[in-house]
Amino acid sequence: NSSLQVGSAILTEAGLSFLGLGDPSLVSWGRMLSIAQMYIRRAWWMAAFPGAAIFITVMAFNLIGDGLNDALNPRLRER
Repeated sequence: NSSLQVGSAILTEAGLSFLGLGDPSLVSWGRMLSIAQMYIRRAWWMAAFPGAAIFITVMAFNLIGDGLNDALNPRLRER
């Protein structure tokens, strides 16, 4: 459950920073995506790498949490 909350927090922070509601002095993947939006036709990698980093990080937290749930949940071990 907490791994889903971590992923949700990452997506929320990136989304708010993308919309310009985050602190502009802090480095954020959402802010990087917002800046890269202006250069997407000439420099696609400026948006691809922060987007991939968000995706990989959120998926990693979800998969690790799911694996820990499978390993540590006694109700799932009985099956």
